[in-house]
Amino acid sequence: MKNSLADWLIFFLDKISVVASFKLFSMPDESEGDHHYQDISYFRRGDLLEVPRTLFVHFGIYLGNNKVAHLMPDILTTLTDDKCLIDKVVTNKRLILGVLAKVASIRVDTVQDFAYGGTIIVNHMDSSFKTKPLCNEEVAQRAEKLLGATPYSLLWDNCEHFVTYCRYGFPVSFQTDKFCETVKRIIRDQRSVFLSAALGLVLILCLGMEPSTTLPSLFITFSLWMAS
Repeated sequence: MKNSLADWLIFFLDKISVVASFKLFSMPDESEGDHHYQDISYFRRGDLLEVPRTLFVHFGIYLGNNKVAHLMPDILTTLTDDKCLIDKVVTNKRLILGVLAKVASIRVDTVQDFAYGGTIIVNHMDSSFKTKPLCNEEVAQRAEKLLGATPYSLLWDNCEHFVTYCRYGFPVSFQTDKFCETVKRIIRDQRSVFLSAALGLVLILCLGMEPSTTLPSLFITFSLWMAS
């Protein structure tokens, strides 16, 4: 039963990642064409590469010779020491289980496997920092020193933190900042209080005045009210 439930959850999350057509985070302006490349001859060792995906932007550091270092959630690193298995392209199932288990690896893949059919944007983030990036060779060496298994957090320790540490000297994630700002706006919107109260009332009417439904509903509504 547990295995079938886990398989259903993976299937559901996998389908969401495939069919979702909206962007959670703002993407680079398509008018900035000078940042977009597909020919790896334009890449320099130490360049910061971005690939906009359906729900997020994925980041990596170009190491030269068609190789990219990037941080990827991957459950397989905790299940086996077989390097041949681990070095294979990370599947959606491995990635989703890695996110849930909070385990990842900083790995090296080809540019093509890293991009996964997406458009590659080069050093676009440089304009977002007041400080100049480190020299490209130091950026690449920082990335190479961090290769291997690493802890993972979707918000606080992700691929963007990895590349910004390598290129600018300190980890930061604009995607996390934007997500947290969105959550804060939702919490501070008093309409969220009324919506949570309405949903809680519906649950109580449907399931009865049980502690398992009443107490969480009251707690969530009260918390949103105090935070708004």
